[in-house]
Amino acid sequence: MACRVQYSIHNSLRFLSSSSSSSLLTSLNSRKIRFKSSRYFSFSRGSLYCTCTAANTPKSEHPFVLTTPLYYVNAPPHMGSAYTTIAADAIARFQRLLGKKVIFITGTDEHGEKIASAAAANGSSPVEHCDSISQSYRALWRELDISYDKFIRTTSPDHEAIVKEFYSKVLANGDIYRADYEGLYCVNCEEYKDEKELLENNCCPVHLKPCAHRKEDNYFFALSKYQKQMEEILTENPDFVQPSYRLHEVQGWVKSGLRDFSISRASVDWGIPLPNDAKQTIYVWFDALLGYISALSEDEKQPNLQGAISSGWPASLHLIGKDILRFHAVYWPAMLISAGVSLPKKVFGHGFLTKDGLKMGKSLGNTLEPTDLVHRFGVDAVRYFFLKEVEFGNDGDYSEDRFINIVNANLANTIGNLLNRTLGLLRKNCQSTITVDSTIAAQGNALKDTVEKLVEKARQHYENLELSSACDAVLQIGNAGNVYIDEKAPWSLFKQGESGFETASKDLIIVLEAMRIVTIALSPITPSLSLKIYTQLGYSEDQFNSITWSETRWGGLKQGHITAEPKPVFSKIELETELNNTTDDTKKASKKKKQKTQKVVEA
Repeated sequence: MACRVQYSIHNSLRFLSSSSSSSLLTSLNSRKIRFKSSRYFSFSRGSLYCTCTAANTPKSEHPFVLTTPLYYVNAPPHMGSAYTTIAADAIARFQRLLGKKVIFITGTDEHGEKIASAAAANGSSPVEHCDSISQSYRALWRELDISYDKFIRTTSPDHEAIVKEFYSKVLANGDIYRADYEGLYCVNCEEYKDEKELLENNCCPVHLKPCAHRKEDNYFFALSKYQKQMEEILTENPDFVQPSYRLHEVQGWVKSGLRDFSISRASVDWGIPLPNDAKQTIYVWFDALLGYISALSEDEKQPNLQGAISSGWPASLHLIGKDILRFHAVYWPAMLISAGVSLPKKVFGHGFLTKDGLKMGKSLGNTLEPTDLVHRFGVDAVRYFFLKEVEFGNDGDYSEDRFINIVNANLANTIGNLLNRTLGLLRKNCQSTITVDSTIAAQGNALKDTVEKLVEKARQHYENLELSSACDAVLQIGNAGNVYIDEKAPWSLFKQGESGFETASKDLIIVLEAMRIVTIALSPITPSLSLKIYTQLGYSEDQFNSITWSETRWGGLKQGHITAEPKPVFSKIELETELNNTTDDTKKASKKKKQKTQKVVEA
């Protein structure tokens, strides 16, 4: 579901039998939507209910449920899916720093014709194919330091049970009907296409392959029935879809008129059978979207819809690519309303990644393999670049030169070098010991005020999903620390002996306290690097794992605390051309030395 790039076009479908559809397509009796709070939606006449135990339940008791798309297993993971998941992980880590219980859900969408075809092409069964690709996602998430809590596979029995229960609720509500339709079908997109959007010879504009004519007898969801409700949801709750320009896109789709969509396939065996018709399988929306709920039931012996819902639904945030925004912001809410289930609080649609200004594709030979990037540059570099340099929500571009320059400047120089030289001075002159509390050292100090303002800005940016701006605020702390230490020049003060020792040691403590705060504030973005810095500052891994955002307050370094031996925490990435030049220079120097030696011997 998550990564199936689809746009459901129903102009191409010709209904041949609609004896039961006319009553379903009439407007729903006016059920005024009201938004009692940001925590849930409610209808005055009842189908949508709140899953909270009480309206006054303390906010901290409801978990922060965050989801990535469920990635389609027709092929191994790519940088696009990695980008979504890295961003989701940063958000989850920040929420945990705030002390919230987080349920971070990711997983794989494993049903459909394209999956069966991909398996057959590889000479394997659909089950074997799904097992292999799903495992490749888990392996990549380990490489990328992804701290997910739930990994749901749509082929799991628990998921199937909840899908069937949800389907039955919508059926009982009168929102599913049977009809025949025919049209031009793209197997790769797994959807029918409008002839107006096709290229010459009825070729799909996405996959450039001819679409096949099909006629099928399927079941439909009466999306058009929820036209008014969806308009009201989007008008009365403008934060439901973010960024704001994505909301405007969704409102445009809804205002153009909602059309019913197919939710089953008669010709696809690899899927969940319909509860009311075993000859058909559930298609996409009533399967994969339910993974967000079924993931919450993983710990139950007998999973059911209400049990899953009570374990954390509604989701606090669906994080998705903009290509699947329509299905999460229009189809999914209408389905939930029909089943009487609360709506998620927010849907955030981010942009696409390009490489050197071009759309990535195998045909162009310019794909980005996330595993390759991690092995070449390290996980922290990969996470930092994509979250810092791509404004979250917009499209972003990758170029290797820019990647290396940014990472070297920000992580190796601004942060890594500042830490290393400050700890080196402390070790040389103070035996790696904090000589006075950082609070006392910074009394009346302007850098302390700067750090406090910037770390608060970072918190606000994290809260607003402005990950790039959060990185920038933290980086500014590092820049301020570098300016401070260069201006104060404590190495010169130490040379003055006892008269300059107190001032110089305080300057080091002030910079190291700023670095301690940087470590915590940057940990959602670069968890491995932050752990290295924290241990350099003299703390244990257990202490790092238990930190909270409240510890970004000034005053953590105390008198008598001993820091570790300084070692580089982030090595500068060398450009291949630089390495080649260095190698060439070394060879030339070695050759000259050899020639000189030979001349001496000859003499």
